[in-house]
Amino acid sequence: MFIFEKRTQMPIRIHNKNPKLAGFVLSQYGGPDGELGASLRYLSQRFTMPDKRGVGLLTDIGIYVSEM
Repeated sequence: MFIFEKRTQMPIRIHNKNPKLAGFVLSQYGGPDGELGASLRYLSQRFTMPDKRGVGLLTDIGIYVSEM
């Protein structure tokens, strides 16, 4: 059994809330044209590459994009 506590590692204080900016940041990270989507596209395309160099290149790009 475990206990789940939803809290951040460091306390944060938000003085000015901006929902429009928050939506933009979320769409850039997890939206269809965001970083996560691009990374997953590169990593899934590597399975159809006939050339080993292409597989290595797409793997490196997909991993680099996901670490940004």
